[in-house]
Amino acid sequence: MSLIVNYSVKSIKSASRGIQSQEMNLTMARSNAVRFACLVVASTLSVCATLAPAQHTSPKIEVDLAGVSEAGLRGPPTGLRAVHYEFCIPAEERYATEVLDIDPTLQVLPKSRGRIGCTNRQLLAVGSTHQQGYREVLERLAALPYITRIVESFFE
Repeated sequence: MSLIVNYSVKSIKSASRGIQSQEMNLTMARSNAVRFACLVVASTLSVCATLAPAQHTSPKIEVDLAGVSEAGLRGPPTGLRAVHYEFCIPAEERYATEVLDIDPTLQVLPKSRGRIGCTNRQLLAVGSTHQQGYREVLERLAALPYITRIVESFFE
């Protein structure tokens, strides 16, 4: 009888160790799953943060800057192109000088009204995102009180 009892006690201890081992494996698996989930979330947030614009844009800027690279280009790798924009300024030389000092890509076109519809007391200014710091340039232009809108230019 003592042999049976010893065998039973050994069996119970062995089974107990097996259950403890399974519980430990389950705990480790859960821990690894939690670590993996945290890694996925952190990676996703990191990617989203790099895709988000660096700063908020002024409501005056009505240009779609989504997908525009740091170089100011957007489109497929084999078809990258600059985004052009236009706005109106008062028809005085000092205003033209001020905007040209901010944005060296600008062309001031006195005889054109543009799609934006400059009046005969205004000059059309057309610029491009293909420049260093184009977002900052657009924000500086939008901060000028006499510029009411900056819209995307489409050469048709």
